[in-house]
Amino acid sequence: MKILLTVHQFFPDFAAGTEVLTRSVALELMRRGHQVHVLTAFPSEHLLADDQRCDEYDVEGIHVYRFHHAYTPMAGQNAMVALSYDNHLAADYFSKIVARFKPDVVHFFHLNRLGTGLIDRAVQTGLPAFMTPTDFWSVCPTAQLVLCNGQLCQGPGIPAGNCVKHFAQSTQQGLTGVMARWLPTPAANLLVRLTQAGVLPPYPHRAEVSAIGARLASNVSRLNKLTKILAPNRPMRDLLVRHGVLPSLVTLAGYGIDLAAPAQGQRPPPRQPLRIGFIGTLARHKGCHVLIEAFKALPPGRAALKIYGNVHDFPGYAQALQQSAGQHPGIVFCGVFPNANIAQVLAGLDVLVVPSLWAENTPLVLHSAQAARCVVVASDFAGIAEVIEHEVNGLLFKAGNAAALTRQLTRLTGEPGLAERLSANTRPPKSTARYVDELLTVWQAA
Repeated sequence: MKILLTVHQFFPDFAAGTEVLTRSVALELMRRGHQVHVLTAFPSEHLLADDQRCDEYDVEGIHVYRFHHAYTPMAGQNAMVALSYDNHLAADYFSKIVARFKPDVVHFFHLNRLGTGLIDRAVQTGLPAFMTPTDFWSVCPTAQLVLCNGQLCQGPGIPAGNCVKHFAQSTQQGLTGVMARWLPTPAANLLVRLTQAGVLPPYPHRAEVSAIGARLASNVSRLNKLTKILAPNRPMRDLLVRHGVLPSLVTLAGYGIDLAAPAQGQRPPPRQPLRIGFIGTLARHKGCHVLIEAFKALPPGRAALKIYGNVHDFPGYAQALQQSAGQHPGIVFCGVFPNANIAQVLAGLDVLVVPSLWAENTPLVLHSAQAARCVVVASDFAGIAEVIEHEVNGLLFKAGNAAALTRQLTRLTGEPGLAERLSANTRPPKSTARYVDELLTVWQAA
């Protein structure tokens, strides 16, 4: 088969969970003799002409088409929000790729920066189109369902006045940002409706308000044209259906991971001091600052903390983390490592902490930790709780509550047999090979 995969960013510049999943699927398919190409976006800072925004390269034998995205007018579009979910230039590029590569199926792992317009183009050509939503981007413009104050959000209202408020608070300085904070959501809804009706005189950001108001309906109508949506867990399925996706389109298919071999037998008992680790993007929503605060509250000498992540992705946040850690002798920033080495990294830890501040969509690192029989302590979100059952194969705590996290870590440093029991109960995850078997079954059924 010829298979086209899409993702919002890709190797070698980006290596977070969705990128790792896409790469693993591509390599496994190629190992089986299928021809796989990847279309990705690249967050370009360059003011390129429209005809300079597309190029190609190869990585690990995978042929990659790259669209250089930027929040700047292109192809006649001026609304910056629309450029992320309905990018006409990216859709044109996709059509050219389909005409040239002639894939048998296309599977969307992420459509940020490329846009759901690619679904329309696939359907128009009769190309079977599938999707695995790896975060909440289809529903939420920020992909995280988190408000500016850190509280969880239930998603866009009708007609997304709450999203307009969030956009203004996040992007506008001074009086406009302050006014957005206190503007009642019904008033924001009225602003969207009047803007879309064209009855208001021109005002700044009118195009953005209109684009935000149209985003959910546009995305959902396109998702409903897909052949099948493979949700990685029940919370994701429920979210999509709650916002208008047809239930008959959504089937459950949890991720697979690519490890050399799951750990066999019992894991060695925890060492003293307890070796605690964080592996992930050093961005605020991942909650590493909560872990540092919790760790510093542990008795001196009882534990050591290794933080794995790229300090250059979000330098301001990384600097704040380093300042918070100060000169603490037990905290080490270890940088990044090749994904192929994750089993070795986890073997050097007694505990992996996943302190996310948003309702994570089952991060892949949880599966990797389970395969390595490494104890997990994680934020109590539904997507995480589908993998980590509190007091059975890990420990959960209230998201953002550093004191609650300290209590769980304290238990692991002093409660006899706890870490060994949790490690013994880890559940072997699905392999990439089995996950690809499931994908092929769904594709071939179409």
